[in-house]
Amino acid sequence: MRNIRWQLLIAVGGLILVVGLLVGQTPDTEILSSQPAVGGVYIEALVGEIQRLNPILDIFNQVDRDIDRIIFSGLIRFDERGVPVPELAEWTVTADASLYTVTIREDAVWHDGEPVTADDVIYTFSKYQDEDYPGPQDLHELWKQVNIIRLDDRRVQFQLPEPFAPFLDYLSVGLLPDHLLRGVSATALVDHPFNLQPIGTGPFRFDRFLVQEEHITGVSLVAFGEYFDQRPYFERVELRVFPDSTAALTAFEDGEVQGIANVDNDILSQVLSSPDINLHTTRLPNLGMIFLNTQHAEKKFLADKHFRQALELAINRQWIINEALSGQGLIPIGPVLPNTWSFADNLSVPDFDPQRAATILDTLGWVLPTGAAPGTPEYQRSKDEQSLSLSLLYDENPLDTSIAGMIKTNWESIGIHVELIGVDAATLISSHLELRDFETALTHIDLMRFPDPDPYSFWHDSQVETGQNYSGFNDRNISIWLEQARITPDYSRRAELYQSFQYRFQDQVPSILLYYEIYNYAIGVQIQGVSIGPVFDPSDRFNNIENWHLIARRNLNPQIVDTDEP
Repeated sequence: MRNIRWQLLIAVGGLILVVGLLVGQTPDTEILSSQPAVGGVYIEALVGEIQRLNPILDIFNQVDRDIDRIIFSGLIRFDERGVPVPELAEWTVTADASLYTVTIREDAVWHDGEPVTADDVIYTFSKYQDEDYPGPQDLHELWKQVNIIRLDDRRVQFQLPEPFAPFLDYLSVGLLPDHLLRGVSATALVDHPFNLQPIGTGPFRFDRFLVQEEHITGVSLVAFGEYFDQRPYFERVELRVFPDSTAALTAFEDGEVQGIANVDNDILSQVLSSPDINLHTTRLPNLGMIFLNTQHAEKKFLADKHFRQALELAINRQWIINEALSGQGLIPIGPVLPNTWSFADNLSVPDFDPQRAATILDTLGWVLPTGAAPGTPEYQRSKDEQSLSLSLLYDENPLDTSIAGMIKTNWESIGIHVELIGVDAATLISSHLELRDFETALTHIDLMRFPDPDPYSFWHDSQVETGQNYSGFNDRNISIWLEQARITPDYSRRAELYQSFQYRFQDQVPSILLYYEIYNYAIGVQIQGVSIGPVFDPSDRFNNIENWHLIARRNLNPQIVDTDEP
C-alpha cells in the first residue's frame, strides 16, 4: 500500500507544532490519541448489474455476491488461511467426518428482529436439494445426498452418506429466513419479492435501492444495531453500479465514490498514479494451466514424466504474466493456493530453463536434424522416424489466444512443432476435455468460494475415465493421500497429506501450472481500518468491514508518571 503524500508546507508546519508540544511537556502531560468513531458513509463502485439479492442464487453474479456478503451471514466463514471459523454457529464433527452438528448462537437475530433458528438452516440448505434448483448441478448432487435433521430450535445435524471432510465449506452460504420464505421452492425464489427487499443477519441491513431514470443504480445499506458481532463504525454503506471500470474511476475522481471494487488493466496505471487511492493487491483462486493427456493413444511420450518435465521447463511463465496479463499474475508453486492452511511452504518455484529442457529431450532420444536453425520449419526433433509434434487446444478468447501463441513459441524453441487449435469454451470442455480428445489443452480452474483444496476430482485415479481428471493421471500414492484427506476432520493430518500430494505433483508434472490471477481493489486514503488478506472470492474484501471507519475522535489519555521512589 502506498503511503499518503502530504504537501511540504503542511508537513513542516506539523513538525514545528509537534516540537513545540514536546518542549513544553512535563512528565504528567496528557497525550492525544485517535480512536475510530461511529459515523460516516462508505460508497463503493461495483461494475455490472444488480439482479437478485439472494445468497443461494448469486453464484453467477459478482455484484450480487458483493452486496449479499454484508447483508447475510453463514453458519461459518473462513479466516485468511481458509480455515473455517464460527459465524452464526459452532459445530462438532464425528471422527469419521460423516456427521456434522451445528449449534446456532443465541444472540443471532434477523434484520426484522426475529431470532435465527434451526428452521432457517433447514430451509436454506433444502433449496439445494429441490429438483428445480437453478444453480450449479454439482451443488444439487451433493446436497440431495445429505440428510438434514432438526434436533431442536438451535441445533441441526447433517448426515452424509460417506465421510467428507471438506463439507464445512458448503455451510458458508448466507442463511435465508424460514419465517418469511417457508414453502417457497427454489424455482419460485428466482422471481420472489424477497430478492428486492432482502432480510439477512449481517452487519448491514437493506435500506433501499438507488434509482435514477427508472434504473437501479445501486443499493443503500444501514448498520444493523443488533448485529451479533462487532457493530460497524459506518452508519451506512452504498454500493453503486457502473457499466465498466473506467466509469467507476471517473466516479471516484468526481468524489461520488470512495472505493472501486475491481481495478482491471484498463484503469490500473491511473489508479497507481493517484495520491488519493490505496491499492490492495492479492491473488485470486483462478488457476491458468495446461492439461497434458498422459493416456493419449498416439502421443505415448506424454506418459513419461521426464518428457512432461521438459515441457514445463521450456515455458517462460513470467513472460506470459508480463505480456499477456500485463503483470497481473503470480507464478504457481503448486496446485494448492499459497498462504493457505494446506500449502507446502518448502516447494520450489518452477524453473524456466529451456537448455535443461532440451537436454532432457536429447537424453530421451529426441534429436534435432543436423544444421537446423531455431525458428525454421526444419527445427523439429524426431525419434524412430516419428516427428515430435503436439497440438494445443485453447479457448479462442483474446487472453488465451495470446497465451497459446507464447506457449507455441516456447515449445518450438526446443524443437517441438506445435499446432494451435482454437475453439469456444463450451466445445473445449464438452467435445475435448470430457471426451479425452486432446493432446494438450490450455484452460482455467476456478477455485473460488470453497477454500478447501480437495483436489480429488482432478487428480484421483477414479476420475480418469468419467471425472475431471482430464490428464488421465494415474498415481496410486496421490490417490491414497487424497482419499485419506477426505475422510479425516483433523486439519493437521489433512495438511500433511495435501503437502505430500504437492511434492509428488511437482515431481510428476501431470499438468503444467501457469499462473494465478491477481485481484486489485482500490479504496480512498481517507478510509481507515481496511485490511485485505488472501481472498477466495472478491467479496471477501468485506470480511472485516466492521473495522472500517472514516471518522476518528481524539481522546485525552492521561499518562501519569509516578516520581516517588520505592
